[in-house]
Amino acid sequence: MATLTYLTHTIFDHGASQNLSRVLAQHGIERPLLCTDRGLVDLGMVTELAGALGNETALTVFDGTPENPTQAAVAEATAMYRETGCDGVVAFGGGSSMDLAKAVALSVTHEGDLLDYTAGLGGTGKIGPVAPLVAIPTTAGTGSEVSSGAVIIMDNGEKLILASRHLTPRTAVCDPSLTLGLPPRLTAATGMDAMTHCIEALLSPQVNPPAEAVACDGVERGIKEGNLLRAVADGSDKDARWNMMMAATEGAMAFSKGLGSVHSMSHACGADQTLRLHHGTLNAVLLPTILDFNRDHVGDKYARLNAAMGCEAGADPAEFIRELNAKLGLPGGLAEMGVQTDAIAGLADHAAKDVCTFTNPRPCSTEDYQRLFEVALA
Repeated sequence: MATLTYLTHTIFDHGASQNLSRVLAQHGIERPLLCTDRGLVDLGMVTELAGALGNETALTVFDGTPENPTQAAVAEATAMYRETGCDGVVAFGGGSSMDLAKAVALSVTHEGDLLDYTAGLGGTGKIGPVAPLVAIPTTAGTGSEVSSGAVIIMDNGEKLILASRHLTPRTAVCDPSLTLGLPPRLTAATGMDAMTHCIEALLSPQVNPPAEAVACDGVERGIKEGNLLRAVADGSDKDARWNMMMAATEGAMAFSKGLGSVHSMSHACGADQTLRLHHGTLNAVLLPTILDFNRDHVGDKYARLNAAMGCEAGADPAEFIRELNAKLGLPGGLAEMGVQTDAIAGLADHAAKDVCTFTNPRPCSTEDYQRLFEVALA
């Protein structure tokens, strides 16, 4: 039985963030907690956003979001929410800030340990309505502004997923202008995050033809139409930025049908707080390895993927992505990112338990993951 779910009301265009005051009023939010990171504060983007709010809005800012959000940071932001009497949450930033904001919206309305609400421990059914949440992405990659999931490094060191329709932001405010001038490397990494979402969603064996169509459109925008390469080459290209933000949003809409082993491996690597690895970069580096692994388990979908990327039907998508990563200036393997061979056993164990494994088109055991990490290190 297929389940088709698209829940978020989205405002999308250059300048959309100027509507934030009206959006907050629609949801009855007068005292929002803004979850963001110190970098956006230093760039003046938080001050600019706050300037779009009327005097009737009492804004509290939490700027302690780590590169990979942690349960400890969620607890700190939750305490700030309660101490200042907030009545809603605004996520402002990349995927980390949005995921942290979702976890805060959950924590301020639910009792107990955040770990108990993770998908792998059967926590999805325990999640009820959360605090009102509005999301404003400042990168074009994660698509978390329209998704029902959040990924948090728990106090036990594992990077785990919170998933519930209740975690989907009530409104997504997508303003591509916020991504103008994003550095080339970050543009490339977040862009490949979006492409990986689209590709893994297309390849997932779950039945959801509309999601697959959305995934293919996202890949076309990013790769076939050249918007990813254009955005990397010229950070001020407004049309490329618009299309990459749309592709990122589409990626998250598409992965309502599931992701796959790329994300399982990426989550395992991202749990290492000493390396502090970027999620999108990990996805880009790992994608070719999993495309090779899944090759004989996807039916005709590689031909469909090749069409969306602008390749011939019989082309090798794994090799195409390797070449694209090189053009984008991204690493060629995990070793370049600091991952060591002696970490493989632990990474494989983490990946095998990750919920994204269960929607990979080819079953993947702990032993399979060990071999895949060995390949990806090269």
